[in-house]
Amino acid sequence: MSRRGEKPDLDADDAPDDAAPGKVRLDKWLWAARFFKTRALAATAIDGGKVDVNSERAKRSKLVQANDQIRLRNGPYEWQLTVREIAQRRGSATIAQQLYEESAASRARREDVHAHLKSMPSAFAFGESRPGKRDRRELRKLKGEQ
Repeated sequence: MSRRGEKPDLDADDAPDDAAPGKVRLDKWLWAARFFKTRALAATAIDGGKVDVNSERAKRSKLVQANDQIRLRNGPYEWQLTVREIAQRRGSATIAQQLYEESAASRARREDVHAHLKSMPSAFAFGESRPGKRDRRELRKLKGEQ
């Protein structure tokens, strides 16, 4: 709480944009680079150990700068990134792509995982349509129900 004439108290998230020139919080950078839809999702991933900066587990308040190496695991995919630029605010997708550079090996691994997942059959399919009344009776008999 601030009084008249005094500067307001600032939380870590409300730090002024010019607090650290050339550096930005990791959660804010991941959000600005469009790896996560919200900063809260980025912070959850960081707290869950899914993000490493320069081969060390990071905290959400870690300040990143140009040439930092980031390893990000999100679902079955893994990115190996090099920070190229810093952004305080989220911009368009073309601007976000300029913030980082992904290694060729990382891109190849992600594409392999994507192709593998796409080629896998779905977990369950009804075929042409959902089972009808007679089909459900047969399934129950087969399972030993009733």
